[in-house]
Amino acid sequence: MTMHAVTITLPETVYEQIRQAAERVHRPVDDVLAEAVAAAAPVMDTPPGNLRSVLAHLAYLNDAALWQAARATMSIEQRARLATLHDKQQGESLSTEERAEEQALLTLYRETLLVRGQAAVLLKQRGYDVSDPHQFTPLV
Repeated sequence: MTMHAVTITLPETVYEQIRQAAERVHRPVDDVLAEAVAAAAPVMDTPPGNLRSVLAHLAYLNDAALWQAARATMSIEQRARLATLHDKQQGESLSTEERAEEQALLTLYRETLLVRGQAAVLLKQRGYDVSDPHQFTPLV
């Protein structure tokens, strides 16, 4: 892979956040910054707002927190309610409130998948085998 050197000017507060994140994970600032940019790049096409911020901040998490994000799921109650709404929709139309609830649950489902996927990408970049997210096995 071709690498490109880039010089950027950061506000002191942003630099300090990155430096502290690098210190916590015992990695060079350049590596943490490069991973943060790489993590943010694929999400530029996602809707603006909190999700983009959440995905970008995953790069600052330590490995254990990333594994937790990679294993995140909707609650049992939320999954059951979404299934109930889908089943009901097969036989009859949903009320306005039910459609709104279904859309909110579908949005949560999609966002959970995006967070899990981005966490897995970052873990793979850090050298972990992410083929089974229930394992915590470095490739190296």
